[in-house]
Amino acid sequence: MTGTPWQGDVVGLVEAFRAGERSPTEELEATLAAVEASDLNAVCHIDPDAARRGAASADVSLPYGGVPLAVKELLAVGGWPAAEGSIPLKDEIFTHDDISVERLKGAGAVAAVQTTSSEFGATNQTTTKLHGATRNPWNLERTPGGSSGGSAAGVAGGLFTLATASDGGGSIRIPAGFCGLIGLKSTFGRIPRGPGAILGNATSVEGTVSRSVRDAARYLDVTNGFDGRDPRSLPRVEGYEAGLGTHAGEVSSLRVAIVPDLSCAVVGPETEELVIEAAEELLAAAGMQRVDLDLRLPSIMGVWGATGGVGIRKSLGERWPDCAPDLGGVERYGQFAADKGFTIDAMARAETRRAEFNNAMAAMFDEVDIVLAATNPSTAFAAEGRIPHVFEGRESKAGNNGALTAPANIFGNPAIALPAGLASDGLPVSLQVLGPHFREDLLLEIAQIWERVHPVELAI
Repeated sequence: MTGTPWQGDVVGLVEAFRAGERSPTEELEATLAAVEASDLNAVCHIDPDAARRGAASADVSLPYGGVPLAVKELLAVGGWPAAEGSIPLKDEIFTHDDISVERLKGAGAVAAVQTTSSEFGATNQTTTKLHGATRNPWNLERTPGGSSGGSAAGVAGGLFTLATASDGGGSIRIPAGFCGLIGLKSTFGRIPRGPGAILGNATSVEGTVSRSVRDAARYLDVTNGFDGRDPRSLPRVEGYEAGLGTHAGEVSSLRVAIVPDLSCAVVGPETEELVIEAAEELLAAAGMQRVDLDLRLPSIMGVWGATGGVGIRKSLGERWPDCAPDLGGVERYGQFAADKGFTIDAMARAETRRAEFNNAMAAMFDEVDIVLAATNPSTAFAAEGRIPHVFEGRESKAGNNGALTAPANIFGNPAIALPAGLASDGLPVSLQVLGPHFREDLLLEIAQIWERVHPVELAI
């Protein structure tokens, strides 16, 4: 009889394989059965035959030897659907593997299922005309967030341990936050993208949503490093997982500010209170030094949204505008805005605002080393329907749902989402830790200190 999928972290699963306590074939069959029985709608494609061949021949000495891999539908796996969550692309097929997928397979991961995303990754609600609504395992009426909603729902809901994600405005951290997981957005360029990736509306990165800090570190170890197909990618850095626990002295000297709303978003009062409590607890546990910060970040969401249609247009090609009725409203608007408003003057205004914002972020990190904030303005909202503009009684403008996470994308610095307990509605709240460029090691060290007291809890 097929058992249940592994409910621990990825590193623990690999250790179980090596100890002979579990086999890759057993784990794969449990994963496939769980996906089939699930009501989360987190998976949009399954490749059972290729996965079974991979599991049968797995080398468990590798970092991910035999682990079933779930790949977000925006990331390429050769031979898998390339729909990007959009009806006009429903018959397209990827012809190659994404660079990070290549590296994950090379480390022994067995590509098994494709996870749902919002259409073109454009919103933080994973609901599309093509696949329907993906559900949050903590409450099926709520969204797991987006755009990596299927990956987060599946990892938090116990379907699989290893899933790819990507983050162009918060799409790793938002769903990690809504589902009670760890979500690391690395420095722009740390993990190469593509081949064929464009800059788009923000400095997008690839990554994962995790059940443990060591899982996040191992993923970075496997996937980071320069690749010529992404000329903006950074040189390889070794030893993220091995380095855990070695930076405590440096962490205790860090200057830290607590700014729940980052001065650029509206955060609900209960969420704000819980984030402040978590931040103060983390400060005490890590021995970090709290400093006051008069933060004034300029608004950036208009720029982020105005330029987002470029990627959509690249994907749609000559299908636009005939395909407009098949697109979701946000995607249709974004494409229309790109067609009508992406003039050289508009680009100049966007780049001027982007430069102002980057200068403000640089000034912030001159005063502090770490900023603690909310990841999301409130707990997860409805799985279907309009994205809210009121958060626990506080009204906001459009774009507030990503306003807390987009700053790290525009500036390109690393940030990590950490589970910070449950709100009164029983749903996860998330603490976001923002660090300076290239210091994922510090964020992982801080996260591990937090994890000792607040480990990830699955929604099962």
